[in-house]
Amino acid sequence: MTDTTDDATSLARATLKDIPALAHLNPDTTSINRLGGMTNLVFRVAADDDVWCLRLPGKGTEEYINRADEAQAAREAARAGVSPLVIHADAETGIMVSKFVDGAETMNPQLFKSRTGSPARAGEAFKALHSSDAVFNFRFELFSMIDDYLGILSGKTVDLPAGYHDAVAKAGDVRAALDAHPLPSTACHCDPLCENFLDTGERMWIVDWEYSGMNDPLWDLGDLSVEAGFDDAQDDEMLLAYFGRSPNPDERGRVIIYKAMCDLLWTLWGLIQHANGNPAEDFWAYSVERFERCKALMAKTEFSDHVKAVAAGPVT
Repeated sequence: MTDTTDDATSLARATLKDIPALAHLNPDTTSINRLGGMTNLVFRVAADDDVWCLRLPGKGTEEYINRADEAQAAREAARAGVSPLVIHADAETGIMVSKFVDGAETMNPQLFKSRTGSPARAGEAFKALHSSDAVFNFRFELFSMIDDYLGILSGKTVDLPAGYHDAVAKAGDVRAALDAHPLPSTACHCDPLCENFLDTGERMWIVDWEYSGMNDPLWDLGDLSVEAGFDDAQDDEMLLAYFGRSPNPDERGRVIIYKAMCDLLWTLWGLIQHANGNPAEDFWAYSVERFERCKALMAKTEFSDHVKAVAAGPVT
């Protein structure tokens, strides 16, 4: 990911020639514009009246991303109506092309606050995905992924934030509570960064299925709340749209638990980016911030109350 914008655009233009669905494009009349991306190179490609999104995988992502599973999930999510149509997906190279959603705003925490109804539209999109018959190849197992990421980091020159292993040990009570009354796994996005949401004002699209898998559906809601920095009112708006009612104590408890657990997991992801020299941002600072937020939430008395509610199970 050390490409300058011009170099990246040249790479994208050269790549188009090897994509059968786009090989016919005239390079002189095709516009290519670089979009955002933390680990990958992403472009808007337009020719005549057609617009696509081209994604080139970032350096080092092959260590922890299964591109065949990602492509299968992206197609299933499109079939479920929550993600754009996949035009091309190469499991070997990781190159992917999908239809571009015109007229949609790429979300960020500020836009989730300013665009009226956006937390509700995100909740509705999650509900559509989770209640669909989509089945993803990968199974998102939180604690197994923590072990896998720690294994990757053991081969790199990078330190863990002080107290990380203590936090994992403390999360044993969380794991026991979640296992006491497991929810049926559904197709989940599992990495709901704000920028993975495209909002038209009428509906929310979800993109980027690199980490998706069968999972507890409430992971998605807790993780988005953290990524977007939702306040209590935004949480309530999202949860009301998702459930069609106020959540029960065990349901809200799962969402709160996953707020901490997503930070515990993505701390390690950030350290992998740091070790790989990803220049997209200061990933050491990113990891430390996430871990400190995780510890602060887990230290609250209310967190223990939420763990107890989840362990007790649904109120009958």
